[in-house]
Amino acid sequence: MSQNEEPTKVEEKLMSTGIRVGTSVKTKFMKPFITKASPEGTYMLDLDITLERIKTAAKFINRTGIEKLIVCSGKQQAVTPIEKFCELLGAKKLLGRFMPGTLTNPSLPYYIEPKLVFISDPQLDEQSITEATNAGIPVIGLSNTDNITSKLDLIIPANNRGRKAIATVYWLLARQILIEQGKLKEDEPMKYEIDDFETKVTDEEAE
Repeated sequence: MSQNEEPTKVEEKLMSTGIRVGTSVKTKFMKPFITKASPEGTYMLDLDITLERIKTAAKFINRTGIEKLIVCSGKQQAVTPIEKFCELLGAKKLLGRFMPGTLTNPSLPYYIEPKLVFISDPQLDEQSITEATNAGIPVIGLSNTDNITSKLDLIIPANNRGRKAIATVYWLLARQILIEQGKLKEDEPMKYEIDDFETKVTDEEAE
């Protein structure tokens, strides 16, 4: 986002996606990223920190090399965001169950050696985090107020439950990476909108 944009409009648009809406639980790891609790007892994340962390993640990814990044998640809501993200940038994806040994057992046919791992939920993607840690691969992760993030190298505090919120984070990150690469101008529209990044599933499937 450009420095010249009206932050109120931008922030209003982003807040409407639920990106900063956490849960009713906060861990000691996520305490620094929480601004307040809503009257209903839901903890809210600091949007400014989220946006700063997305910029940091984009720099980290570009420095490492997009071709050396693996984006993985067992989360249904993250499927379309990851597919669109990888399509736009040329990153590799691993969706669904993370097979044991993927990052640690060279004798397996599906063994891979990325230099960076990106996950959507520290709880659900625990297997990939553990293997990346064991293999000495840095991990960037989306983390909600109730997540344990001790094994993450870079935390992006965000609502990682809501379909629209997850789509927004991946859209913002893809956009920032393209801007950093010089492939997109600050005021230029991207090929896809946030809605295109959103996983369209029924409420029953989401539960």
